[in-house]
Amino acid sequence: MAITLGIDTGGTYTDAVLIEDDATVLASAKSLTTRQDLAIGVGRAVEAVLASAKIAPEAVAMAALSTTLATNALVEGQGLRVALICAGFKDADLDRQGLREALKGDPVLFAAGGHSHSGVEAKQLDREAVSAFIDSVSEQVTGFAIAGRFATRNPAHELEIAVLVRDATGLPTTCSHHLSSRLNGPKRAVTAVLNARLVGMIDALIGRAEQRLRDLGIDAPLMVVRGDGALMSTAQARTRPIETILSGPAASIVGARWLTG
Repeated sequence: MAITLGIDTGGTYTDAVLIEDDATVLASAKSLTTRQDLAIGVGRAVEAVLASAKIAPEAVAMAALSTTLATNALVEGQGLRVALICAGFKDADLDRQGLREALKGDPVLFAAGGHSHSGVEAKQLDREAVSAFIDSVSEQVTGFAIAGRFATRNPAHELEIAVLVRDATGLPTTCSHHLSSRLNGPKRAVTAVLNARLVGMIDALIGRAEQRLRDLGIDAPLMVVRGDGALMSTAQARTRPIETILSGPAASIVGARWLTG
């Protein structure tokens, strides 16, 4: 008998469900979502569903979390303050693909560098400018988004900048080529900025949720629902939280299909 615990943190309610052998719903429960600390609502819903099913916490083999946190944060214009470092772009690119709007006044550097469409270095990376910028903004931001011209053809400059950031600050970095294979540089930069804004928020939610489950006696691995309804590891979700956008609605569709056939 394999028991899976499903958890969904919505804007109003947090739901929990126990499923046996991917075939039978054992119990479900609901708790008010606690926006100030989502893990509180998660814990209450999980406690209620375990009590309803009379299942011991150690019987849970896997837990899956879906959340509207990323969706709500972007729709409501929330998210943490970040810095963007671009290699090979120009100031005019701020007005393409909504990049200026996505930044919302957060610091940005356009440094020399980038590659050609064939992956050949177009200009040497200005490491001094990048390092100076990192030092000047590191205490003002929670992470860095990094975008290089034609980085999908050659990510060397993005990776080099990421090393500079980590060595100097230890803050999380988001490289655009890790999130998209498209050539559109400004659009990749927007995606990197949005992802960087969410890293701290999703990391905090996952960390608190994992701790709350452990406090309740559940040692099962925790997975996170992606925007396409598939599951991803918490490690992946912590570095690519942008992929959890529409996690909640996707989980609803997958669940409805499973229930109705």
